Amino acid sequence: MNTAATNHQPILDVHAHVLIPALQQTVANADPEGFAALQALEVRRNGPESMANSGVMIKERWPQLTDLDTRLADMDAQGVDVQLVSPSPSHFYYFAGAGLALTLAKQANEAVRGLVQGAPDRLNGLGLVPLQHPDLMVEALEHAVIECGLQGVEIGSFAGTPGDPEHTTVELSDPRLEAFWSRAEELGALVFLHPFGCSLDERLDRFYLANTVSQPAENAVALSHLIFSGVLDRYPGLLILAAHGGGYLPTTIGRSDHAWRVRPEARKCAEPPSSYLQRIFFDSLVHNPRELAALVQAAGPGQVMLGSDYPFDMGSDDPVGEVHEAGLSEADVAGILAGNAARLGLTAAAALTARPTA
Repeated sequence: MNTAATNHQPILDVHAHVLIPALQQTVANADPEGFAALQALEVRRNGPESMANSGVMIKERWPQLTDLDTRLADMDAQGVDVQLVSPSPSHFYYFAGAGLALTLAKQANEAVRGLVQGAPDRLNGLGLVPLQHPDLMVEALEHAVIECGLQGVEIGSFAGTPGDPEHTTVELSDPRLEAFWSRAEELGALVFLHPFGCSLDERLDRFYLANTVSQPAENAVALSHLIFSGVLDRYPGLLILAAHGGGYLPTTIGRSDHAWRVRPEARKCAEPPSSYLQRIFFDSLVHNPRELAALVQAAGPGQVMLGSDYPFDMGSDDPVGEVHEAGLSEADVAGILAGNAARLGLTAAAALTARPTA
């Protein structure tokens, strides 16, 4: 255990993934047409070169994604004591119909619970909810938190097709999500915002723009929906964690503040948008020490937590070292590596007391 740098608090990585092959098999068997359409969409969004390179990467990192002993050895090498593990976002499957979607969410929750139970002193977990079916999200959330003992759930930046004339798209500002936000707040459940896919589609199908531009753009859009719609006003105790340092939004939020001041349609939230950065948590995965320092300045040192995106190639092999490189104070570094996560109770499963049921 690597605790010297954090006053004996365990260093905790809040952004780490697991691949669940059985989940993919379930959806492929239950809805082969939908699964094939999803694969075709991924090819269209990413382009053939990126799809080929991603296939090689997944094959090379299969042990890290699926084998517990490999994961624990890598954590030791990185100086990480505890991982908060979430399913790979490729498991969102937001095309699935209601019955299948709920089955998939519960299967994912149980798979993460099984992984955590293999090393409860080193791991905790997040489950899934079917964002495309808002009326089922509370049931899946309760299954994850109450029945499986997980810390919360992971969601994408949207579900559906933006601009769909039948209005099937679910944005995070959608009124149908109110019951979900309310229950998440009641349970003290963490909601991890992790984009997967981008509505810009073929415009990003070269040069790996489907990841390098898509992820930070989708984070910015999704967080803006949460802020401007007043979700964080209505649920001030809601625990939102944004992957990839919140993308483009935190360090370019001045434009949002200006719109809030001059445009009446942008005044749906009670305070200037920048004030909500102190109510949102962000991981440290921004790949640049100057950008990490800017994120800490924008959101506050108490709102940033260590994140690696283990074990994907767009993650960090040295997440702890990258935090140290940002030129932050010793206290801020200790908070990012351990203290902020400990304050939220994001500890190893073996260290947790019983989850609340009301």
